[in-house]
Amino acid sequence: MCIWRRGTVRYGGRLGPAAVVVALLAVGAGCSSSSRPTIGPSDLTGLRAKIHHVIVIMQENRSFDSYFGTYPGADGIPMKDGRPTVCVPNPELGTCERPFHDSHDVNGGGPHGQQQAAGDIDGGKMDGFIDQAEKGVVSCILDIHNPNCTLGHRSDPDVLGWHDAREIPNYWTYAHDFVLQDAMFEPNSSWSLPAHLFMVSEWSAICAKKYDPSTCRNQLNAPGLSPGHATPPPGGLKYAWTDLTYLLYRHHVTWRYYVHPGSEPDCDDDAEACARQQQAAVKPGIWNPLPWFTTVQQDHQLADIEPTDDFVKAAKSGHLPEVSWVIPDQDHSDHPPANIEAGQAYVTQLIDDVMRSPEWKSTAIFLAWDDWGGFYDHVVPPKVDENGYGLRVPALVISPYARKGVIDHQTLSFDAYAKFIEDDFLGGARLDPATDGRPDPRPDVREDVRLLGDLTRDFDFHQRPRRPVLLDPTPPPGPASQ
Repeated sequence: MCIWRRGTVRYGGRLGPAAVVVALLAVGAGCSSSSRPTIGPSDLTGLRAKIHHVIVIMQENRSFDSYFGTYPGADGIPMKDGRPTVCVPNPELGTCERPFHDSHDVNGGGPHGQQQAAGDIDGGKMDGFIDQAEKGVVSCILDIHNPNCTLGHRSDPDVLGWHDAREIPNYWTYAHDFVLQDAMFEPNSSWSLPAHLFMVSEWSAICAKKYDPSTCRNQLNAPGLSPGHATPPPGGLKYAWTDLTYLLYRHHVTWRYYVHPGSEPDCDDDAEACARQQQAAVKPGIWNPLPWFTTVQQDHQLADIEPTDDFVKAAKSGHLPEVSWVIPDQDHSDHPPANIEAGQAYVTQLIDDVMRSPEWKSTAIFLAWDDWGGFYDHVVPPKVDENGYGLRVPALVISPYARKGVIDHQTLSFDAYAKFIEDDFLGGARLDPATDGRPDPRPDVREDVRLLGDLTRDFDFHQRPRRPVLLDPTPPPGPASQ
């Protein structure tokens, strides 16, 4: 396997001077994009026979280009002779700046609401990132009602910066040893709360009545939380439309939503900065919206929202639920200004725990980042409806049945996770108002959008289950990508 490290690399399960030399010489060849395997055909029969546990690990606020823009063979930052051929206008300086390698582990990023997504995309020119970042800094500084304005920005906007194996070697190792998806788009063109609503329900809305899904109306940017108001109204939010747990409960499929205790990794009203709110499994919030859903309350499943320690215990004991979502706190989220080393260590430990679990051989892990965080990406998102897609985000598939070294170029969004879960455990049932028993006026059935790819193609269910790839949560830096 390719290990994106410099200095000491595992070889045959041991460390030693001779092994280091061999492994380092192999970095160039082992990590080559030539003769890369491809995705395969759809295989629902294999899926249902082999995958009994699906885990979605959702990190935050990174674009594809910011983490994998220089990964060999991926649709990354346009380059010629190792130099970016694209640039982004800096209105303040009157210059056009090129993407650059950013060695800092703490970044600032930029604003990432619906308005800023439109500004970054700029009608398909993909050149508004610096402009939106600078406007975000100004609006934060001028907000006299916000004494906690701590963006984490350096003096220059870092939204054009990219990282590689020097900063995130484990993510690059997962990409090499499993599947990297370079056309995964945020399902909605907005910020964290709508992204998490789409992740669990395929929609973002507001509802007039708590128990009547027909009263819900599409709301992309402020699904119950008004700009400038960081807390929900008395009595909480009314999320009456149908979410995925409703179908899981009806089909007797076990699920858990795991929340890491700590501070929230974003602001409740999508402000650029705010006084941090505490999050916990028992407390609904922007990364923990399920307690606000009528279905979860009526099905008496609030107790299925648990702290992350319970996920670790379930993995180690071989008692994972069939469907898991795993959510970080701010310090481990990769969300600026969190340290990305801490985020990588947290994710690596979770994956190591699953790989050591008795249930590794029947598990699929999907690792993604919820939105682009204001960071540069050069690919224009396809439009499927009034809600999205949003900008590209990094995404990986990790499983004993995942194809090795594949870059999946299918057009995907988090809707593909719901589709995979529905195909695996629900016989293909969809969150469809015409069939799910709780009609709501959502604009479309996202899982059935023709543009959406099929995640089963990233697996080979006929191969012998692959051995775990256990990684050091705090690895040394890997080699430069250029």
